Amino acid sequence: MNARHEEPEDDPGTPRRSGEFGHLPVMAARMIDLIIPAFDAPADSGPVFVDGTLGAGGHTELILRANPDVRVIGIDRDSSALAIARDRLAEFGDRITFHQARFDEIGEVVQAAGTPLVDAVLFDLGVSSMQLDRADRGFAYSVDAPLDMRMNSSETTTAADVLNTYTQGELARILSEYGEERFAGKIAKAIIREREREPFTTSARLVELLYDSIPAATRRTGGHPAKRTFQALRIEVNHELDALRRALPAALSVLRVGGRLAVMSYQSLEDRIVKREFATRTTSTSPPGLPVELPGSAPDFRLVTRGAEQADDHERELNPRSAPVRVRVIERVDEKDRA
Repeated sequence: MNARHEEPEDDPGTPRRSGEFGHLPVMAARMIDLIIPAFDAPADSGPVFVDGTLGAGGHTELILRANPDVRVIGIDRDSSALAIARDRLAEFGDRITFHQARFDEIGEVVQAAGTPLVDAVLFDLGVSSMQLDRADRGFAYSVDAPLDMRMNSSETTTAADVLNTYTQGELARILSEYGEERFAGKIAKAIIREREREPFTTSARLVELLYDSIPAATRRTGGHPAKRTFQALRIEVNHELDALRRALPAALSVLRVGGRLAVMSYQSLEDRIVKREFATRTTSTSPPGLPVELPGSAPDFRLVTRGAEQADDHERELNPRSAPVRVRVIERVDEKDRA
């Protein structure tokens, strides 16, 4: 990956011990600053915040403590994550409801919750620290574990299924497109050869294959040789980029005027999708060069962040998971703001 996936020293392929850096909400103070202003708009029943990627509930806990009137709709596709969040956030009682769903199903979830319009939405993308902590989930390449990588364990396709059933061309495509792996073709060919000898079941054999397939010079300078392939497999298994493309317009559609969508991306593929969607939503549809903007052509949204915000040096040192994060926030504007 280019400038390279901006991965931290504490690599996402390495499981973390409970209570270590991985369980600290990334850019916690700044995210509060960016989200809380959306709660200023008058509402009959108090502000509503949707955490579309609830995880362990770290950001949501901060939001609940920062505003005693806010109600939260917590969404996660991972039943294990929801169980942890329920326990962590039990003190807040009925101020939060929990929903097992994908974040691109946000429209259906908020409708079912009886709140068709909300004040703020957060998407904290990628694999969560607790998923990395669970070696048996197969997300981490530093330990030998089943090649699973499903964020929702009720889904059927695992990383092992991808490795053992995809054609060489399909494997090369996902490694190149989702992992931005320079040696995608060589790795795909090696996978086909090795699976004919024995199907892939655990991560150690795949990691060994990747060490053998990637030249030593690249291994010395490009970070762990498995991280791009594991990223590509995880994205494929969970359809992450397709879900993100659906989730962004779905989230924007449920924001009330003054409402904000905040997205935290940890790799360039995600951030490019967010950047493009936000640029489209904040650009006038009037033909360029006109002296005045045509009626009805002003954008419905404005950028809150200029470009992508990143964690500062102090946080990167304290919490290595924050090193690659890119934060973008957009806000729905009303008629007079568009004029």
